[in-house]
Amino acid sequence: MVGITAYGAYVPKRRLNRMSIIQSMGWLAPGLMTAARGERSMCNWDEDAMTMAVAAARDCVTGMDKSKINAAYLASTSLPFKDRQNSGILATALNLAEEGLVTADFTASLKSGTTALLTAIDAVQGEGKDNVLVAASDARDAKSAWFYEMWYGDGAASLLVGKDNVIAEFKGAHSVACDFVDHYKGTNAQFDYGWEERWIREEGFAKIIPAAISGLLEKCGVSIDDVAKVIYPCYLSKRVHQGIAKPLKAAPEKIQDNLAEVVGDTGAAQPLAMFVAALEEANPGDKIVVASFGQGCDALLFEVTDEIKKLPARNGMKGALANRQEEAQYSKLQKFRENVNVEMGIRAEAQKQTALSALWRYRKQVLGLVGGECSKCGTRQYPSLRMCVNPDCNAVDSQVDHEFADKTGIIKSYTGDMLAVSVDPPAIYGLIQFEEGGRALYDFTDCALADVKVGQKVKMSFRVRYYDETRDFHGYFWKAVPQT
Repeated sequence: MVGITAYGAYVPKRRLNRMSIIQSMGWLAPGLMTAARGERSMCNWDEDAMTMAVAAARDCVTGMDKSKINAAYLASTSLPFKDRQNSGILATALNLAEEGLVTADFTASLKSGTTALLTAIDAVQGEGKDNVLVAASDARDAKSAWFYEMWYGDGAASLLVGKDNVIAEFKGAHSVACDFVDHYKGTNAQFDYGWEERWIREEGFAKIIPAAISGLLEKCGVSIDDVAKVIYPCYLSKRVHQGIAKPLKAAPEKIQDNLAEVVGDTGAAQPLAMFVAALEEANPGDKIVVASFGQGCDALLFEVTDEIKKLPARNGMKGALANRQEEAQYSKLQKFRENVNVEMGIRAEAQKQTALSALWRYRKQVLGLVGGECSKCGTRQYPSLRMCVNPDCNAVDSQVDHEFADKTGIIKSYTGDMLAVSVDPPAIYGLIQFEEGGRALYDFTDCALADVKVGQKVKMSFRVRYYDETRDFHGYFWKAVPQT
């Protein structure tokens, strides 16, 4: 049996009330009011498609044996690097074994998430791989005062494909490939270029998705009446999203909510994010159709098994949606995306060049948050050094790798720095003592200074540490997120 063995999701904590866009830009584009219902997720200044993919993948592998993962696929249309394998960063952040691991990026289409999933299924069915991790993530930018700014949302989802303890068995797939261009983004463009919405609705969503799903049901010998949930994306409106299913004669309650009013359309991650939400509510025996849209459509059929009851608890989509903070400042979205040019001061002009040779040598330490544990006395430390920091031990070359990314820490001290360069001042940082040993200084994120307390617990999160504008290089590291 081949199928899904685990799932995970991530949505940024900040949720921008769409009415704040109207309040700022409604004078120029009053028509935006028609799309101003609800809220959309937005990345913090130190989040992007990469950090969200890592967060969703970490959620996915909760309670799983990472050593058995032998392939990692990353799908996105907003990856930070064009010529550096982004999935390699994902694998290093997760501290996956380098030996025998295959990594691959899937991009250039919003259906790349399902294409990556199909590729993972083929790899496991062909017995070339045992367990394949698939992550899909998008943080798409949009011009100000444009409907797409309302429709888009930031988020990620992850699935683990394997043969053991399958929670949703793969039953079949059907794909339609066609160069239907509802929008596109050129190589040197910052924003998407979109075509007329009515044409997209009538010629694109309303024809291509039903055709693919109908082909899938016919191929698998399944009636729409046998299906518990039908999943497909549509960013235009809730009404249009519901209307796509009419040719399929699917009852309204079978259509999975597209999260439009609480998250927005998450691009390549959208079908997988909706799939995760459906799995959280699924019962054994439920058949679920998952379809995508982007220069065609991939449609996949899964059947939920009894194993879903045994899946270790995880954050999932429910937890991601619950971890919410309303953001009323539309200008923060613009600044976090670097769509406005503001004065950051002389300190912001500091050299940011990354020594790639040093990054290679310390890749586990920097990207994977891997420290050391003394094989003599058991003392844990970060960073790992040749000598044990325990004054009663001081053993040399006794360190073995120890992962700190999933460990809980305690705030021992902290500072709110108004002079340090920060996109969202004050810069908050402090000393973290991990409960199982080891301490170091870290930046804090997703918090306000007034909410930080000594003794408070923190969890670690993979984030953007800096961006080198001169060399177009994104630097990543781990930050502490205070828990309330």
